[in-house]
This record gives sequence, C-alpha cells and structure tokens, in this order.
Amino acid sequence: MAFTGYNNGYNTYREIGVKTASQGKLVVMLYEGAVSEIEKAIPMIGPNGKIDANKIESFGNHLQKVMDIITELQVSLDMESGGEIAKNLLSLYVYFNKELLECTIKHDRKKLETVLDMLRQLRDSWVQAAASTANLNKMPDSQTSLNITG
Repeated sequence: MAFTGYNNGYNTYREIGVKTASQGKLVVMLYEGAVSEIEKAIPMIGPNGKIDANKIESFGNHLQKVMDIITELQVSLDMESGGEIAKNLLSLYVYFNKELLECTIKHDRKKLETVLDMLRQLRDSWVQAAASTANLNKMPDSQTSLNITG
C-alpha cells in the first residue's frame, strides 16, 4: 500500500504525457510499448521452444498487447495522403500481426526476434522523424525554409 500514491501519481503523469504529446511522439510511444512487450515475452520461451505452463497466459497477454498496438498503428494510417509509405507500413503491420498470431500458437522465438528487430528499426526512425519535426517547429518562420539565394 505504500506505493499507491506513487503509482497514482505516475499514472497521472503518463496520462498527461499522452494527452500533450505530439503526433510523432505518440507513434514513438506506441512503438516503445510494442518493443517492451515483445522483450518481456521472448525470455518466456525456453531453449526447447516450450513455455512453462504457469507463463503461457502471461506470454499470450504480452503478444496480444503488441497486436493491439500494431492494429492501432494500422488504423491510424492516412492512406490518402500517406502515399507509398503508408502502403508499405500497412503491409508491415499486417505481416507483424500475422507473425505474432502464429507465435502465440507455435512459440517461435526466432520469428519474435525478427519482429522485435523490425519494430526497433521503425521506432528509431520515428524517433529521428519526431525530433526533426520538433526542431522545425521551434525555428522562427523565417528559418523554416531553405534560403538558396545566398
């Protein structure tokens, strides 16, 4: 019970962070959540590809959270203005959810590690994109365009 106040404060802080985050930051947060959940699930798979009976539910919950996050990313794609990038991301998200569903059943550590690696790469790309956008937004209007006149 000693941590109740701390947990409530932390949850409030996180909620405020989500409500005030930029769009790019929200995408990064979703990727970070997906990466974190897969990182929790992978060690549950033993060297023989088996999961202890007392960990199966937790393993499934971790992968379900990742699939929920991927679905959220998928439905938030703007297919009209996103062009080829949105189409490619959609294909990746469909692939991720297919692989994750299969891993829920077959407990394939290698596939999970592959999805994890790809999600990390996407997260890192979004971190850079969000930082670039944030830096552009901090510049005065006169500096946001490139001056090629010399």
